[in-house]
Amino acid sequence: MQPLIWEHRPDGLRAPAIICAFSGWNDAGDAASAALTFIGESLNAERFARIDPEDFYDFQSTRPQIGFTEDRTREVTWPGIEIYAARVPRAPRDLILVQGPEPSMRWRSFCQHIIDLAEALGTQLVVTMGALLADVPHSHPVSITGLASDAALVEKLAMAETTYEGPTGIVGVLHTACCDAGLPSASLWAAVPHYVAAAPNPKAALALVRKIESLVAVSVDATELENATGDYERQVGRAVQSDPEVQAFVERLEEAAGQDTSALGPGDLPSGDAIASEFQRFLKQQGPER
Repeated sequence: MQPLIWEHRPDGLRAPAIICAFSGWNDAGDAASAALTFIGESLNAERFARIDPEDFYDFQSTRPQIGFTEDRTREVTWPGIEIYAARVPRAPRDLILVQGPEPSMRWRSFCQHIIDLAEALGTQLVVTMGALLADVPHSHPVSITGLASDAALVEKLAMAETTYEGPTGIVGVLHTACCDAGLPSASLWAAVPHYVAAAPNPKAALALVRKIESLVAVSVDATELENATGDYERQVGRAVQSDPEVQAFVERLEEAAGQDTSALGPGDLPSGDAIASEFQRFLKQQGPER
């Protein structure tokens, strides 16, 4: 059986762009996967294909889930990649959304299946999204960095180009594979405050959605995500104010924003693990925002 399984073929797609996000290592604060899920739900995207997980996942690290169906029989749900089509009549293009957990193995083969999908559908652009932990304050606008396959796309992104070198995930590998295959490609990354990494970050998700809108010329109603962002900022703000050490740390990050943050030496700051632990404790006590 071929790993790329077509449930049906979405005919008549107009100048489609593929947008990809993967939960896991590439997805600090669940920002990238939440952004893609929000886009799909807002545009009533419909699944038309999937990638069989057998060749690409270590099921001891990404475990299947067991549950009950409507008739109370037990059913196993396997992790894997799902592929959706979103038709956007008032926009110049339609979207293909690729989402699921980051594959565990055979990344080059996996990327080739995504490239085959793109070529089969006449894709004009592939966009990958990720989110990373960074020394940034939650109170400032979310920093979006990225890179693109050509100068025109770089100019259209209108944002700082990443200078990162080091270990990468499937997002980085897929972007490079698409560039090597001659597919116009862009990669977007949202910076998530490392001191609140344990909580989902709708503010970073919203920033990615807005950048996607400008890149692919497709708009969504982001009211729900905007409201979630407001709740997030209020809750994190209360957490900061509840601990003088954390508050002092965040104030120093705010002062250093836009400057060389290497001035914040490790001897001058509280332990990142201690800050994260304090935030987890506070957020658990608060419960969901009401």
